[in-house]
Amino acid sequence: MKKTILITKYIKKIYTLPVSLILIASLLTSCGEKKKDTEEIQEVEVTEVASEAKVNELSQKEKDEGWKLLFDGESTDGWRSYNNKAFPTKGWIVENGAIKVQGSGAGEAGGGGDIVYDEQFKDFELTLEWKVSEGGNSGIFYLAQEIEGEPIYTSAPEMQVLDNDKHPDARLGTDGNRQAGSLYDLIPAKPQNAKPVGEWNKVSILVYRGTVVHNQNGENVVEYHLWTDNWKEMVKNSKFKDWENFLNAGGEDKQGFIGLQDHGDDVWFRNIKIKKM
Repeated sequence: MKKTILITKYIKKIYTLPVSLILIASLLTSCGEKKKDTEEIQEVEVTEVASEAKVNELSQKEKDEGWKLLFDGESTDGWRSYNNKAFPTKGWIVENGAIKVQGSGAGEAGGGGDIVYDEQFKDFELTLEWKVSEGGNSGIFYLAQEIEGEPIYTSAPEMQVLDNDKHPDARLGTDGNRQAGSLYDLIPAKPQNAKPVGEWNKVSILVYRGTVVHNQNGENVVEYHLWTDNWKEMVKNSKFKDWENFLNAGGEDKQGFIGLQDHGDDVWFRNIKIKKM
């Protein structure tokens, strides 16, 4: 978009001169004198580039690369409750182009429960944006299995979503491993670069043949390797040690569901995209 801006230079003082001096000044001006005692107006062409990335849409480049949109910004198509065929009737809404978990005021109790996208993924790159309310807590699950009678977190690794300043989880765990971007309660996100409450965080989760990378706001903050001896030792020394399905994340086929957690706080998600590897 082009704008024409009028840049005006004003003479601060105008003196009253005798007629003879005015005549002399006039002659000097006609001979090339550059000094001007009148207002001067100049037009300048200014080009403004003001574009904002489109929300909940795929670019042509992304389409060509095989990306799939998991949320269109308007409906909950493709999403359903964990261990249920329908989307929850409470606790989750679509608001201003984001899928939002509504705070229950009672932590994980009384809400709509966790939701999953109704397709399993094996090797993939998932990208999305999230923002959290003050003191908010949520998470992004991957390789989740649906096991009757068991919550999603007993089988799925979790990328933490958190208000690091106000939620007590940020001070619990070990070395910050419950802060935003971390592999929850196992590996801390380093550097810790989550944005403040109310600002959008752009994150991605890469899963490829057992290698997992968490990226937060343009930086890789976690890297680990599923099903290895190191993974088994880490899980053995954690609160997940008795959960066989967590140890074997992805199950026999090494694949699972993408899930979003209802932890009882207002949290928003948008631009949810995935590419199979």
